[in-house]
Amino acid sequence: MLSGLLKKFTGQKKSSDTAKKRLQFSLIYDKLEVNDTTLVDLQSDIVNVISKYFEIDKDALELKVKRDDEVSALVFNTPILHVKRKKAADA
Repeated sequence: MLSGLLKKFTGQKKSSDTAKKRLQFSLIYDKLEVNDTTLVDLQSDIVNVISKYFEIDKDALELKVKRDDEVSALVFNTPILHVKRKKAADA
């Protein structure tokens, strides 16, 4: 139990979580026909932009592709922990 709390607070991930993320990227790759590096870079860019405005749970984020006959949609889902407030400029 204590090790689980330490991992949560230190940001360490279980190897099963890492393997799951890699599998998810592989599945997305198969659907979109783009390479893993592009998807990893895309996720990193999205996290960086969102993190400017919100503190998010990076361990719980999901990047999915939803498809129908004519359209594919990239869905990025992550819990928002709180909104970051910008400080007013000193006058």
